[in-house]
Amino acid sequence: MHAAVMAKSTTAKTQAMRVLDARKIAYVTSEYDASREFHSAEEAAALIGAPATEVYKTLVVLRDTPARAKPMLVMVASDREIDLRLLAKAVGEKKVRMATQREAETLTGLQVGGISALALLNRNFEVLIDAAARTLARVHISAGVRGIDLEIAVGDLVAVTDATFVAATAG
Repeated sequence: MHAAVMAKSTTAKTQAMRVLDARKIAYVTSEYDASREFHSAEEAAALIGAPATEVYKTLVVLRDTPARAKPMLVMVASDREIDLRLLAKAVGEKKVRMATQREAETLTGLQVGGISALALLNRNFEVLIDAAARTLARVHISAGVRGIDLEIAVGDLVAVTDATFVAATAG
């Protein structure tokens, strides 16, 4: 299938959309030009017309403890930076680190910028969401490919992904 066709949610559903459809969970799809370069959370949010505080990125974080090496998918607001020390404390580790772009893409099978916990269910990831999301009714997340965003109720996102709220950012 052509990439141009995949970008149109009217003609092709992503794995994340199929998961939500199967569970009859409401969501709103937004599309943007994935070839357009953007460099900040504000620019990314502007592409879909949402506040940066409600646009959540999914980051791949790795544990240092080999016995508990399950990788983590950590969802944080796009205008916030993950605090690795705070996150390590929240998950009971001495140290955690960000996966490199290559590691993230190899582990998930998805491109950075299109990583979605909804597309990676039952794939041996621990799913975490920053505690700041508790104050929101809805968030925007990747649909599992660059250029397609899903707006979903926080409660539905947590229920489907079995995410745990953690302190992942300061503030």
